[in-house]
Amino acid sequence: MDLIAGESSKVLRKQGFRSLKLMSVDMEQELGNELEPFGADYGRLDNGLIYYVRRNSKPRMRAALALAVKVGSVLEEEDQRGVAHIVEHLAFSATTRYTNHDIVKFLESIGAEFGPCQNAMTTADETIYELFVPVDKPELLSQAISILAEFSSEIRVSKEDLEKERGAVMEEYRGNRNATGRMQDSHWQLMMEGSKYAERLPIGLEKVIRSVPAATVKQFYQKWYHLCNMAVVAVGDFPDTKTVVDLIKTHFEDKRSSSEPPQIPVFPVPSHEETRFSCFVESEAAGSAVMISYKMPVSDLKTVKDYRDMLAESMFLHALNQRLFKISRRKDPPFFACSVAADVLVSPLKAYIMSSSCKEKGTLASLESMLLEVARVRLHGFSEREISVVRALMMSEIESAYLERDQVQSTSLRDEYIQHFLHKEPVIGIEYEAQLQKTLLPQISASDVSRYSEKLRTSCGCVIKSMEPKSAATIDHMRNVVSKVNSLEEEKMIAPWDEENIPEEIVSEKPTPGDITHQLEYPEVGVTELTLSNGMQVCYKSTDFLDDQVLFTGFSYGGLSELPESDYISCSMGSTIAGEIGMFGYKPSVLMDMLAGKRVEVSARLGPYMRTFSCDCSPTDLETALQLVYQLFTTNVMPQEEEVGIVMQMAEESVRARERDPYTVFANRVKELNYGNSYFFRPIRISELRKVDPLKACEYFNSCFRDPSTFTVVIVGNLDPTIALPLILQYLGGIPKPPQPVLNFNRDDLKGLPFTFPTKITKEFVRSPMVEAQCSVQLCFPVQLTNGTMIEEIHCIGFLGKLLETKIIQFLRFEHGQIYSAEVSVFLGGNKPSRTADLRGDISVNFSCDPEISSKLVDLALEEIVRLQKEGPSQEDISAILEIEQRAHENGMQENYYWLDRIIRGYQSRVYAGDLGASCKILEEGRLRMRESLAPQTAQAALQRILPHPCKKQYTAVILMPQRSRFGFLSSIFSSRSEGPYIRDTKILAGIAGLGVVVFGIWRYSRK
Repeated sequence: MDLIAGESSKVLRKQGFRSLKLMSVDMEQELGNELEPFGADYGRLDNGLIYYVRRNSKPRMRAALALAVKVGSVLEEEDQRGVAHIVEHLAFSATTRYTNHDIVKFLESIGAEFGPCQNAMTTADETIYELFVPVDKPELLSQAISILAEFSSEIRVSKEDLEKERGAVMEEYRGNRNATGRMQDSHWQLMMEGSKYAERLPIGLEKVIRSVPAATVKQFYQKWYHLCNMAVVAVGDFPDTKTVVDLIKTHFEDKRSSSEPPQIPVFPVPSHEETRFSCFVESEAAGSAVMISYKMPVSDLKTVKDYRDMLAESMFLHALNQRLFKISRRKDPPFFACSVAADVLVSPLKAYIMSSSCKEKGTLASLESMLLEVARVRLHGFSEREISVVRALMMSEIESAYLERDQVQSTSLRDEYIQHFLHKEPVIGIEYEAQLQKTLLPQISASDVSRYSEKLRTSCGCVIKSMEPKSAATIDHMRNVVSKVNSLEEEKMIAPWDEENIPEEIVSEKPTPGDITHQLEYPEVGVTELTLSNGMQVCYKSTDFLDDQVLFTGFSYGGLSELPESDYISCSMGSTIAGEIGMFGYKPSVLMDMLAGKRVEVSARLGPYMRTFSCDCSPTDLETALQLVYQLFTTNVMPQEEEVGIVMQMAEESVRARERDPYTVFANRVKELNYGNSYFFRPIRISELRKVDPLKACEYFNSCFRDPSTFTVVIVGNLDPTIALPLILQYLGGIPKPPQPVLNFNRDDLKGLPFTFPTKITKEFVRSPMVEAQCSVQLCFPVQLTNGTMIEEIHCIGFLGKLLETKIIQFLRFEHGQIYSAEVSVFLGGNKPSRTADLRGDISVNFSCDPEISSKLVDLALEEIVRLQKEGPSQEDISAILEIEQRAHENGMQENYYWLDRIIRGYQSRVYAGDLGASCKILEEGRLRMRESLAPQTAQAALQRILPHPCKKQYTAVILMPQRSRFGFLSSIFSSRSEGPYIRDTKILAGIAGLGVVVFGIWRYSRK
């Protein structure tokens, strides 16, 4: 395959995407050499281990490592169900060289945080161990690779290790037994019916987790963990790849498997022509939904033709999703949301999965609409205009990837090589792929794309299921809907798609540009600050972190806290209603087409103390982004009965879903208890929703984004000031300033939210009906930070939160083996942004556990915090926390989002007095002072000062428990109706998270 103009790749890398030459393509040509994945130093050791090593400097002085193993739960025998996942847990617990989770502690000591930087996951077909470590010291990379080598053949499987880890695995199992988890598990079994995969969910069986002997786990590990089934991947900021290859050889070359590796079998999934139907009903379901799955073998991706087919398939999914979105925005829509996606389920099988969320008793209407739309494509196809929109979208995506080809995160490149090893997905390099897409996309016609609808027939391995909180649809009902749509299609009684009229320009008449009335430079943070003639303040910072990213946020003081309580509910719905009507002057379905081929997202939010708008866009689409902001300020949103009806219906369904979900009931009670039943923290009730005044909501929203003089806008990214400044002046400076100030507030005079923390110890059980027993704990302590040392105290409370989280996990998981994970969070968001007042808030400890021992674990957590207050943490604890914070800071300094937040915090800091540079300097000096002063003694003093001392004297402990009933769980048992031998007669149903669209994928079980 040759380039038409014959340029070298070095020259091409310096060109913009739009100057890339088209290619002369041979459809039968191989995409790439399987034995030479692009960009990697690739090879195999004598013991069979494959390695991939690549230099990549994003982020600097970091490496993304992985050990990929072609071993998953499908290889388990009946008495081993769950053992593959248990092995993954034991890897971090104990190996030949490490014991008692010393691996976790060592990695944290070098700044690799538990969870984000050291993790693993088990699927039906594979297990993957991942590390993300600093490499600014040569020995760190060697130690990290040695840990992966330990995982490959040195995991210790003793009775003591296993007993200590059972509780964590069991808690992970229990956490999956909610409505959503049951839906996922049941759907997996339904899709895989007739295959071993159906009975090999990675999480396994409770009885195996609780009682499997260590010998059985060890037997599985020794039988399947062979180096010939493994690959090591290392991508990072290395001086050279040869040194890394030598390290891999040093740590892996002498490893040998204890026995001859068995052949890994292939487990086929039987096909079926008849449609499988299933109905599930459960009281905990978070809404009604429909899922249609079309199964088929995984397609090859070896030749240029295969790649072209993949592009056509992607275009089909994009085009169908655009139609489904537009249907969801119609009057009285059949569903609130609907989408279609392709997903590889297991090695031999993939599926197109359409899923929708709908109103109660609306599953049949939703199903009919979904089937009708696919049939409409088969009969009439997509229009050339629809495909041109999709083509522009995909061209924009590959252009963005090409422009940032030298700025790809090491973790992303690592994942590409993992997929190459596990699934033989070709790695061909973004330069080649960009040329390929630029050449092939224009050649793919509407008819090429429309043909993919043939794969979505109900006679092609189709599985249809409805999910409801109360029984409404039956299998016969669903079968009748399928027959009806099939008949309409056969008789050609389905009309063509009716396209909307799409305006050409976002801004019909360009505004008169404003002027710069004042300009300041802050070289210490590399920003320029402008004051425009309409009073808007604009601050921008040019960076080179990502070539195709510009971010900006605008904020203004004064929000929902200023409203009387009687207006709060209506006005808090303002952004939701305006978003549905069209806050930028156009309906969302119309705006979607207007923005085709542009990478720009703009949103607006109403908060308690501020109104904000935010954007993420390409530098080439900055003008479009600023036009949308101009439209936000100049559009007068008026309530339309049709759009308001959709919003309120969705809101009511959402409230009903929350009332059914035990965890939402629990979270709401925690808020009510900790914040004194304040109206701002109280969940909205349906009776309150029905009193919402849409006109008042829209009028308030319009007033929030009317006066530009009250806003400060911070812009960060790949900005060329010579191009950006004229656009800023035209579309931000051109926003008209109203004759009188609108919502112009002094930050120090804002009304604070009413909330009070209990003054005494408060313990409460929240008992909720559950299908299967769940338990969640929140332990909460009040905090108050005084104004005199506020800067240091805010940094200090962040360090303390991480310290408490680390110690609680070490104590309750690693030492007692009774939880899966824990989270410590700090909340200071209830305070008004005053520059002088003290800050009130809370620190909360959250974990899930066995309901039978929840009170005991609360006591243990309290004892650990009391011990820290009494004895202080160790120097090792402090060093690890400081290292994690420093590494996160170093990574952040290379990201636009971090700098955006850093500059905004400079403006919103209580020390800000008109000088951004001084404010940012004070904040950073406060961080450094905190780091320098943090020691075991100072941390101990801070725990005594910031938390109640002793902590047992004032706290709340709220525990979610199953509802007690003389009928036990019978009160929440639901019905399940299925057809034929395909669906097991189990008590499984579907839960939909919120009211979002159900997304189906391989169930992965990871450590955190």
